[in-house]
Amino acid sequence: MRKLLSLTLLALASTSVFAGGYRVSLQGQKQLAMGHTGVAVVNSAEVLFFNPAGISFLEDKFNASIGGNLLFAETKFQNETYNWQNSTDNMGTPFSIYASYKINKWLSAGIAVYTPYGSEVEWDRDWQGSHLVNRIDLKAIYIQPTVSFKVNDAFAIGGGPIYVIGSVEFNKNLNRSLTDESGNRSDVSLDANGINAWGYAAGFMLNPCKEMRLGVNYRSEIIMEARGGMAAFNEIPVFLQEKFSNTTFSADLPLPAELTAGLSLNLTDKWMIAFDYNRTMWSAYKDLTIDFDNSVETSVNPRNYQNTNTYRVGTQYEATDKFTFRAGWYKDESPIASGYFAPETPRNDSMGYTGGLTYQINKNLGVDASFLYLHFDEIDASYDHYQETTLVNGQAVTSTIPFGGTYKSTVFSPGVGVTYSF
Repeated sequence: MRKLLSLTLLALASTSVFAGGYRVSLQGQKQLAMGHTGVAVVNSAEVLFFNPAGISFLEDKFNASIGGNLLFAETKFQNETYNWQNSTDNMGTPFSIYASYKINKWLSAGIAVYTPYGSEVEWDRDWQGSHLVNRIDLKAIYIQPTVSFKVNDAFAIGGGPIYVIGSVEFNKNLNRSLTDESGNRSDVSLDANGINAWGYAAGFMLNPCKEMRLGVNYRSEIIMEARGGMAAFNEIPVFLQEKFSNTTFSADLPLPAELTAGLSLNLTDKWMIAFDYNRTMWSAYKDLTIDFDNSVETSVNPRNYQNTNTYRVGTQYEATDKFTFRAGWYKDESPIASGYFAPETPRNDSMGYTGGLTYQINKNLGVDASFLYLHFDEIDASYDHYQETTLVNGQAVTSTIPFGGTYKSTVFSPGVGVTYSF
């Protein structure tokens, strides 16, 4: 039963990685509309996220961008062998706030607040995969103060620390069949609040000529340290209530480092195109280690994620003094290896299609709009590392039981924001 208890808590760590494994890029309305390119693009304070060096090249002394999105995510699951069907429809509200100030000719400073890892998945209660997950809800807010040094008219460097505040809620059934005396499925609810961590971002931007910009940005690995999270057990049969008593736990939850490089080209005075390449170091996430505070054995669960690439392209066209139009596309690889596809991270390789515009109300104030349609490749996959302990002829026997089927996911996200400068 100790092993069973530890397995019920494994998914907490995977929910934090769920945010990365199911990451949707929504860190700015202008840049989202351009395929989420931006490491070599300077057109608003959004550059604080994409490349902190870029605030040195903003024309105005003060720049601010505020925006938000509605995120509609849908995943459909099917297993034809057992005639299983289920789906999950969820909504999120990520936001971003950026502001920069030019202190003098060579020094600029700024602050960025954004939510790159806020996600929710909720399946039907007691569905076929409820022994892996019923519901997860992850919230994370990034706060990034930044400074940028303009070395000369063609080159700047910038960076700053990142402080992350997060929380996670999680619910799953204890196994595939355990119930209380009334027939209610036994489950565990996990709640970890006040998770925080530090990281940093650093980048440089080079303008080799008037028509071209080059940019590189690095965002460090961040370890989310969950300490004293609460685990509450529900609908437990009487003979197991002493064993399955409420407890606390600790876990280290890695968010991987990433490196982005790209360029932008001004084909004319009104038309710009941009290209970004992103490498995310998911191989740092090799396994989960959960330490329990009631002397239950430490649980180690392999994940073996893979490094991934994302390829992005975007364009911007200034049609008039009032209207600027944007469009983009990107391909994002999944970090999940074969045999590790779990319903708390129901994603695969994806393609994102984006568009949007800016309406310039006056010289200082503009309204930005964007949309993202993210299509995940349909995949027939399984999670092959769930273990369950049962009694066979009076002996405890632990078996590995795969769970899988066909997953099909889509995301649609409209967004709106304002930019202000003087």
